[in-house]
Amino acid sequence: MAVSAFTPIIRTTPSPSFTIPTSSSSFLTKPRKVKPFLLTKQSLPPISAALSDPFVLQIAESLEDSLPSSSSSSNLQKLRDFASESLLSTPWPSRKDEPFRFTDTSFIKQSDIIPVSFPIKHESLNNLSVFEDTQWLNLTIVDGYVVDSLSQLLGLPVGVFVGGFSSIGSEEITKRVLEFLAGNEQGDLFWSLNGVGSPELVVVYVPEGCKVEGLLHLRYVSNEGSDKGSKKLPVSNPRVLVVVEKGGEIGILEEYMSGDGDLSYWTNSVMEVVVGEEAKVSHSYIQTQSLNSAHIKWTSIRQERSSTYELVEVSTGGKLSRHNVHVQQVGSDTITGLSTFHLSGNDQTQDLHSKIVLDHPRGFSRQLHKCIVAHSLGQVVFDGNVKVNRYAQQTDAGQLTRSLILEPRATVNVKPNLQIIADDVKCSHGASICDLEEDQLFYLQARGIDLQTARKALILSFGAEVIDKFPSNDLQKKVELHVKKLLDPQVDVEKSV
Repeated sequence: MAVSAFTPIIRTTPSPSFTIPTSSSSFLTKPRKVKPFLLTKQSLPPISAALSDPFVLQIAESLEDSLPSSSSSSNLQKLRDFASESLLSTPWPSRKDEPFRFTDTSFIKQSDIIPVSFPIKHESLNNLSVFEDTQWLNLTIVDGYVVDSLSQLLGLPVGVFVGGFSSIGSEEITKRVLEFLAGNEQGDLFWSLNGVGSPELVVVYVPEGCKVEGLLHLRYVSNEGSDKGSKKLPVSNPRVLVVVEKGGEIGILEEYMSGDGDLSYWTNSVMEVVVGEEAKVSHSYIQTQSLNSAHIKWTSIRQERSSTYELVEVSTGGKLSRHNVHVQQVGSDTITGLSTFHLSGNDQTQDLHSKIVLDHPRGFSRQLHKCIVAHSLGQVVFDGNVKVNRYAQQTDAGQLTRSLILEPRATVNVKPNLQIIADDVKCSHGASICDLEEDQLFYLQARGIDLQTARKALILSFGAEVIDKFPSNDLQKKVELHVKKLLDPQVDVEKSV
């Protein structure tokens, strides 16, 4: 059994040949009917021009050209301008870059990246129902576009808005949303590509003192894709902004699913969450996309005084799946909980990069990361950073990552990181990587349970600590059954239900 905590199994792949775009079609110089997203090459400082990555600029240009005209003329222009400008000096990440040291993105770079087509072909969505549970509010987003005919938002409390930015009818909400729409310097290349290519901004707004009952289900469907083995990789860029005002509460379920089997595609998603004073956001996140897809997700959270944010995540899909979570404390007495479970059951990479920055007193945070690697070519990456700055006195922060390796040559790379500058704190972190323990198996065998059954029971219970944190019993059962099916394809779905 090969167990690696810090050294991955590295497979080098030659970089593909690439032709630099000519000046007549360059993202920097192409004539546009609307305000250009980027500065012209003539106006660029020499340093910025030298740092430009032709591959990145080619993607950005194709994303820009794919946007509908209505999107280009909206108030999203400020976001696009900021994202476009940052792309001028942002190269495609390589294994030499510390944030991507263990994450190989060559799967994307070696593909022919094309934006999803517009408008959406609705006849291809016939296999989707409006929603399985009418008790939950539901918004369906297909390849980055809101599909109202597959959504159910009846019963929203007064003052709550859920929908596209262009559909906001309140000047007050529009003004409030625009306050948080400016560029975020903490994002990376994929954050900026989303800013350039997102066709519309989905807004969830909860006014002061309002509590939304039940869950708001944001269902993301990747409908357009290429067949397995094809070099074409359609890319979509969903973007969501959640603003919960003082004392408000909402539960959000993000579910990323594949629209049709094992298609190849790239979902490049961003969600920003603003949690106001004394507000609470419960965030559930499920990712079960195609095993031939790339899934890159950014979740950025801003917590104001006495606010609560809780994330429960289960990720099992994607050939390459990476979730970047950034939590910024902007007020005292905040509560933050991050619970994640990743399963790499095939030749796939599951990656979680998280960062919690505490700048104010009496912050409380708990992070639990658990993963199972059940394939010899599977890989899991965890890079968790908790930073307790000078004025974050009386902070209580804890971080734990636990990994279960079930196959030889499977790889786990973990990097828990706790930085403390304050002197009056209570902080801890820990990590473990192992196979099933012999004493646990012996305990069950001594009670008449055969070895195979004992192993299955222990493996399934490993992720239950996270799955049980989902806010709905039905949701817990749904995810548990999905994990069982992946770990043991012989599971009888009907009997399990």
